[in-house]
Amino acid sequence: MASTAQKYRDYVMTGFVKSVASLEPATASGAVITNVAGREYLDCFAGISVVNAGHVNPDVAAAAKAQIDKYIHCGSYLYHLAPVADLAEKLAQLMPSGLSKTFFGNGGAEAIEGALKLARLYTGKHENIALHYSFHGRSATALAVTGNAGRKRRGGPYVTGVHFLPGPYVYRSPWRNDPQEASRQWAKMLDDVIRYSTAGDVAAFIAEPVLGEGGILVPPPNYFQEIKQVLDRHGILFICDEVQTGVARTGKMFAIEHFGVTPDIMVTAKGIADGFPLSGFTARPEIADAFRPGDHLSTFGGNPVCCAAALANLNYIERENLCARATETGNYAMDRLRELQAQQSLIGDVRGLGLMIGIELVKDDQSTPAPAEAEAIKAACFDAGVLVGVGGVYGNVIRLQPPLVITKGQMDHAIDTIAIAIKTVAPQGG
Repeated sequence: MASTAQKYRDYVMTGFVKSVASLEPATASGAVITNVAGREYLDCFAGISVVNAGHVNPDVAAAAKAQIDKYIHCGSYLYHLAPVADLAEKLAQLMPSGLSKTFFGNGGAEAIEGALKLARLYTGKHENIALHYSFHGRSATALAVTGNAGRKRRGGPYVTGVHFLPGPYVYRSPWRNDPQEASRQWAKMLDDVIRYSTAGDVAAFIAEPVLGEGGILVPPPNYFQEIKQVLDRHGILFICDEVQTGVARTGKMFAIEHFGVTPDIMVTAKGIADGFPLSGFTARPEIADAFRPGDHLSTFGGNPVCCAAALANLNYIERENLCARATETGNYAMDRLRELQAQQSLIGDVRGLGLMIGIELVKDDQSTPAPAEAEAIKAACFDAGVLVGVGGVYGNVIRLQPPLVITKGQMDHAIDTIAIAIKTVAPQGG
């Protein structure tokens, strides 16, 4: 009988990565995955920031199993289903003020497309503005508003009417030592883009509160306030992409809460159901009501099993105060990583919010990106039983986005492993 690895090679399309790691999980719990050979791996990537409440969270699993025994699918937009209504009500309670109506889908890209469509229908406008370094999914419209050529190659042309603004990459900006001024300059650039690059027909500006695939780029604290002032002057909606940042990942239920503004539409996915496929976009009622019968539908969107899992997930996160835990553990990890940075010249920057942490690797004092070293460190960590991610527009950022239930002891082990890997790759030290 062919091995799982052989079946992947023969039958599974794996265009997302060059090669699929031969982990082959057998079981998983909390922040640990155990493979078929019985070896344990500390998961510091959480399935790309998905299992925020931990692998096979007992509350989430029990809720899903209970719903499976009742019914699995009836069509969430054909009939009134209690799990869908209960989850929508819960989200309305958690969302920034005024955002109260949710449309449910299956994954992040689908929800991004829906949010952009809703903005067009509500405003009657047709253009969008997005950020360099951003990533919003791999469907045609989601890629159109993605500001990273590495994610878009060989697939274009994409949807037209999209304009781009330099993203908040403080470390590589001219205002590296004055982030507040950086925000003001980027806001001025936004105003210039609107005035000189568009047709004056902009429906929405879309942005991630922290740019995940872009390399865990954390904007300055005043960034979205400056941006929102410009948007409001021009009557442009703000779509906040919380697909990766949402559901306690950054130490707030939603990352935009760190920045003191309220979006017009918010997109959630990934961590919302702790591994079950679910997404949504939530808006103010007057915006949501721009949808008329027949305008939008999703056959499997809002699946009752996924919605039951999501509700249990959100209740668990609140009860166990995982926002505070993400903040505490994240700050602890970044303190340790900055100590390591002082010893290793390969580390150019350490940044993050909560348990969304990026370690940018550079070759020299000119901050030349070090993508090969990042891949080597990722591989060394895998061999040592620690799973980390690699990202950034230059492929040189080690990404730490573990389940929020990870312990400080486990985080110490992960950082110790990274430190050993760095010394192996860059033995010269600082």
